[in-house]
Amino acid sequence: MPRFTLDDTSTESVLGLLERVAAEIINPRFRALSGGQIAEKKPGDYVTVADRESEAALTETLQAADPGAFVVGEEAVAADPGLLDRLAAAEHAYVIDPLDGTRNFVRGSDDHAMLLAELRDGEAVRGWIWQPQHQLAVVAERGRGVLRNGARVVAPPVNDPPNVATSMSTRHFDPPGIEAVRTRWCCGVDYPDLLAGTIDALAYRNPKPWDHAAGALMVRELGGVVRFADGTDYVPGRPVESGQILLVASSPAVAEQIGRG
Repeated sequence: MPRFTLDDTSTESVLGLLERVAAEIINPRFRALSGGQIAEKKPGDYVTVADRESEAALTETLQAADPGAFVVGEEAVAADPGLLDRLAAAEHAYVIDPLDGTRNFVRGSDDHAMLLAELRDGEAVRGWIWQPQHQLAVVAERGRGVLRNGARVVAPPVNDPPNVATSMSTRHFDPPGIEAVRTRWCCGVDYPDLLAGTIDALAYRNPKPWDHAAGALMVRELGGVVRFADGTDYVPGRPVESGQILLVASSPAVAEQIGRG
């Protein structure tokens, strides 16, 4: 496995790390996986050699560059769920989704991404999304806005009628006056779609911190709302009870509307 170094943990340097890991570990496996390089953690929940190796590389490199931080990724938690308790207790942490949209990746779809968030006392303070096939980088720092390939992002207008992307059945989630569409099965694509105004809201059941910490920060930086269906705010470092529904909206008005679903 390739080894990487990180001279500093500036936002730009960390983005460069994601790009290098994608170029050396993820991209060479895209549409080139053998059967032995794909497994299922549970039916339909894929993990590949690209997931495992990229997470190991990012974890090792971030830990070396910022030794005081707790670094954890999706695949590490799959192996040891108790790591989520350590995340909840950590004052400073990095949360990694090394290959979001693995199912898409396995099927040869360009819609996959790398997600990374820095947390302080459970709250996201920086977030990175890198879509290697689309060559799209979205980064955010708390209080400093969002950049999309280096250009500042402004809040988009709401569609008429508003729409919400969800992976849930409309039997369980069907807000009035809002068009329900399917997600892209990749939070690292869904959140940039919302930031760009393609969709106005997102709804997910049982959110995981590696999927949502970065994107939630970006949405909030543009004035959006990220909270659970019961009205409580989303805090990425906090444990989530089974069955909880996360609602992500581009504006408070949209949040109020989807909250009726």
